[in-house]
Amino acid sequence: MTLMSSINPAGTPADVLVLRRLIDATPDLVFAVWSDPRHVAEWWRPDGYTTPVFEMDFRVGGAFRYCIRKAGRDSWARGVYREIVPKSRIVLTFQWQSGDAAHDAETLVTVSFEAQDERTLLTFRQEPFSSTASRHSHGVGWNQVLASFESFVNKQRDSS
Repeated sequence: MTLMSSINPAGTPADVLVLRRLIDATPDLVFAVWSDPRHVAEWWRPDGYTTPVFEMDFRVGGAFRYCIRKAGRDSWARGVYREIVPKSRIVLTFQWQSGDAAHDAETLVTVSFEAQDERTLLTFRQEPFSSTASRHSHGVGWNQVLASFESFVNKQRDSS
């Protein structure tokens, strides 16, 4: 169950996407689920998609590449980890590989993990977007990915 979720709080610039979720798990667990390739392949997808490929070299300068699939259609993306502060922050580039230059513009994603007692406030920030339509589309997709992430975290928490 989501304790709190928000999209683009007041004051968010038009070319920036900000999603926040208060997750009922410690930053240790939340960071572990975000940083372990075995876990990431299980949750990194929007509703209705599978993740048949997820390659991840989780270190500064390391890269990731993945494929999400829906109804036989594959969508590929990639990125590079720019900064990793364990249990606190991950900064990475993100780029679709569709062949459409406008759609495939590289963005910067910052994921922050802030302890709130035994919970974690996860803040996801992606920028810049060339249009509000692109920001909205990414917001819908990432919100679904974060819901999948939260569900996976809850399963991990409950099984330990």
